[in-house]
Amino acid sequence: MDRLFLDANILFSAAYSADSPLLELWQLKKVLLFSSAYALEEARRNLALLRPDCSSSLQRLTAKVQLVDAPPLAKAPIEARGLPQKDLPILLAAIEVRATHLLTADKKHFGSLRGKTVQGVLVLTPGDYLRTKGESRRR
Repeated sequence: MDRLFLDANILFSAAYSADSPLLELWQLKKVLLFSSAYALEEARRNLALLRPDCSSSLQRLTAKVQLVDAPPLAKAPIEARGLPQKDLPILLAAIEVRATHLLTADKKHFGSLRGKTVQGVLVLTPGDYLRTKGESRRR
C-alpha cells in the first residue's frame, strides 16, 4: 500500500478547481493520504487570498487526509541540503510518517530531489506518480 504525503500545493490545487486532475489521488485504491498541519495552513492561506469560496472544498478533501507534525529541523537529511527552510518541514514530515512518496508540484525547490528517494520517501510530481499507477494497471 502506498503512503502518499501531499505538499501544500497539491492540497491547494485540488481544492481550487472542481475538475482538477489531482482529485484522482483521493479516488485511488490501496493508498493512504498524509499531509501536515504546516502544509494545510499554507494551502488555507493561499486559498483565502485567491479563492476564499474554496475553503469548504479544502475541508472536504483534508477530511480524508491524515495530518502529521514535522519533527525538529535538526533531523534534516544530508540529501535535503539546498532545500529552502520553508520546505524542510514538508520533507521531514513525509519521512516521519514513513511515506512511500512525497507528491509536490514545486519543481523549483524540490526539483533536485525529483525521482530520488530520501530516507525511504520517493519525491515525485503527482503526474509522475499517476503515470506510474496507470502503467501498472495496464500490465
